Amino acid sequence: MRFLSLTFLTLALVLTRSSAAEAPKPLRALLVIGGCCHEYAAQKDILKEGLEKRINVKIDIAYSADKTTSPALPILGNPDYAKGYDLVIHDECSADIKDPALIAGVLAPHRAGLPGVNLHCAMHSYRIGPPATPADAGSERAAWFEYLGIQSSAHGPKLPIAVSFAAGKGPIVKGFADWTTGNEELYNNIKIFPTATALVHGKQVVKEKENDYVVVWTNDYKGTRVFSTTLGHMSETVADTRYLDLVARGVLWACKKLDDSGKPAKGYGPAKAK
Repeated sequence: MRFLSLTFLTLALVLTRSSAAEAPKPLRALLVIGGCCHEYAAQKDILKEGLEKRINVKIDIAYSADKTTSPALPILGNPDYAKGYDLVIHDECSADIKDPALIAGVLAPHRAGLPGVNLHCAMHSYRIGPPATPADAGSERAAWFEYLGIQSSAHGPKLPIAVSFAAGKGPIVKGFADWTTGNEELYNNIKIFPTATALVHGKQVVKEKENDYVVVWTNDYKGTRVFSTTLGHMSETVADTRYLDLVARGVLWACKKLDDSGKPAKGYGPAKAK
């Protein structure tokens, strides 16, 4: 009997170790956040907790409490800031950081093949020259926009946005139903680069005029996957289950951990409750 007990114990230990060895390590993501005009102190925690709850990811935060349009982000001037990470999530608002050398440093990991996810005001960051003038592909002005896939210059008033998945295709948006946000900012589309694929449109009525722009898309940045959404100004939107589900899928897709049905690859879904 003792021999059998030891045998079963040994087998259990082997199976436990085998299971642990097979379990994939969490994705490592760096959330860059801070700057003008947003509740970043709260939103950094909403994003970290919401995404870590949904998928197998560990998020570190590079935060600046500087509320100017040229915040002292801890990544600036360090092109190796993303070393050791699987992904960078950009959620900064830094419209007046215009130094091409600094911008090149921010782009360095992505130019080297690191996937990116970009939220809301990241689309209005790192702008060189007049924002409303379309940037020519390959120009210094276009550096950040080519990474994003879409150039935006402005947003509408804080009003509800009707979010439509009707034209969306692919695993990121599979199964999502249309919804209407609370008060949000609808970003315009000055230029859509040919490498971008629109997934979701947003419509907002302003003084009886309906504005319709792409609000969620993917981009092929020289072979690197990039996911972006201009939604996410208000903390209520950022905390919305539908928003966090969407961003979680974007993270998995960018890292090639989302299957064709829109579900996480094995081992990259939410942790099981103990």
